[in-house]
Amino acid sequence: MSLDNKKIACPLDCYDACQGELIEENIKGSKENIITNAKLCVNFANLLKKENIKNPSFEDKIISLEESLTILVEKLKNTTPVKTLFYKGSGNLGVMQQSTKNFFTQYGSTLTRGSLCDGSGAAGIEEGRGDVVNPPIEKLLNADIVIVWGRNLTVTSSHIYNLIKDKTFVTIDPIKTDIAKKSKIHMQINPKTDHELALLFTRFAHMQDLEDREFIDEFGNGADWFFDISRNRPVVSYETTTGVPLSQVNDFFDLIQDKKVAILVGVGVQKYFEGAQIMRCIDSFAAFMGYHKNEAGGVWYLSNSSYGYKNQFEVKGVNKKVSIPKVDFGSYDLVFIHGANPVVSHPNTKKVIDGLKKSFVVYFGTTLNDTCEYADLIIPSASFLSKEDVRLSYGHEFKAISEIVKEKDVNSICEYDLTNFLLEAFDFDKLKNEDEIISYYKNHTPFIEEFETFNFIEEVEIEPLYKEKTADNFYFITVKNKNSLNSQFANDDFVYLHSSTNFKDNDEVTISSKFGSAKFIVRINDDIKENCAFFYSGNKNANYLTPDDEDESSFSAMYQEVLVEIELS
Repeated sequence: MSLDNKKIACPLDCYDACQGELIEENIKGSKENIITNAKLCVNFANLLKKENIKNPSFEDKIISLEESLTILVEKLKNTTPVKTLFYKGSGNLGVMQQSTKNFFTQYGSTLTRGSLCDGSGAAGIEEGRGDVVNPPIEKLLNADIVIVWGRNLTVTSSHIYNLIKDKTFVTIDPIKTDIAKKSKIHMQINPKTDHELALLFTRFAHMQDLEDREFIDEFGNGADWFFDISRNRPVVSYETTTGVPLSQVNDFFDLIQDKKVAILVGVGVQKYFEGAQIMRCIDSFAAFMGYHKNEAGGVWYLSNSSYGYKNQFEVKGVNKKVSIPKVDFGSYDLVFIHGANPVVSHPNTKKVIDGLKKSFVVYFGTTLNDTCEYADLIIPSASFLSKEDVRLSYGHEFKAISEIVKEKDVNSICEYDLTNFLLEAFDFDKLKNEDEIISYYKNHTPFIEEFETFNFIEEVEIEPLYKEKTADNFYFITVKNKNSLNSQFANDDFVYLHSSTNFKDNDEVTISSKFGSAKFIVRINDDIKENCAFFYSGNKNANYLTPDDEDESSFSAMYQEVLVEIELS
């Protein structure tokens, strides 16, 4: 029987959530999916080339799948539940991957809360609008101007970019990214000053009588307070702190006047202690202009992909929870890691490694990664090609479907089956029928309600990093690599510096922060702002420099709340 035209959803952590199809034994982009638009990106191609884990192992010895499951159950039954940690990553974003949490909740494991990625910004949007839900993609397609604010659009949203590539762009980013080079205006902003730029925009908008008074009067709450914040200091002072010339701001308003404007905000703007406030300032500026309720345009961030869906794996439990950036792996007897690579992606790498060495570590995933080096028990997860699933998107409102196109490896197990195995072993109620769960996600289309009231930020208390900035230190910033969305692929481990720093290509340097230090090889790139040290996400040494602490609002990581010093090794 031919498998042609069977659907395959890309599981990668990406805005686009591509829909593929099997055609003559090749996976191609779906022509019917408006986002994929018959094209698959390089990251999907890399994923297809990635070799899956072939066999389970225990203490570096190959064992059978049955043996690995027996060991797991035995270890769990001989461990105090609260002394186990369930740590879920985003290596696969299909809805069926959520099933494992069901068991560990019932078992009584310690769970994580917060986010390593977007939690702070999401908290800011929730305070303003109530829900973190993006506008329909049609509003983006109908916009005249697209402001790309701290988002490497051509890399993280290559399909969405293809749909809007002919529009006029404005980029706000410390890095001269590819989208910045294509933009009418590039504001090369200093890190952690995005809220100041949003306040400056608000001030200019008022001076030019461009605010949407109708929106403010009908939907706004606290707009006057927000405007008062924007005018509590001289306009010219913003030029010094943000690094954005006032002439560019004038050009910006000349460009957007009487235009339909969309703002695509990335996660880089909110990777700070006060990230929620920063995002809320940007969102409040957009509300001041009335962008949220216009027929075209609006503000896009990382939408809650599960909004309007009932979690099919939800189960009540009174579990201890720890904020994810503050996890101390060494304080648990057993750590179950599902689809994550904390040795690379978690802040404070030294603390992570030291902790994993002290615990019994179970790794459950499809591919070997840096964390596997510290795993005592490795259980292979079935390939995404070998299981049914549904991929919901945080970048748009469309879903992608995965059907089985490849026979499952006999030494692997899918998340649903593993969960049911553990539930049965502990005499817990098993999950609903798999077909029933998948059918629900396939067939349910949530109703997205627009907010009735927008709450403007009324107070801004943000400690700027530039107060600690000297001539001898640098802002630490990261961005996604075009060939590697996450740490399961080959990564770029260099540090990128501007030529004005007087470092040279191939210099070996030691980079230090108050949280740690590591050695790097230098690459000179004048697309980098002079005062920044730039790393691609997934750099194996970058997180030796980052704080294992949480933001003020959402138990989330604040990777860029740090300045670094650089010396020749």
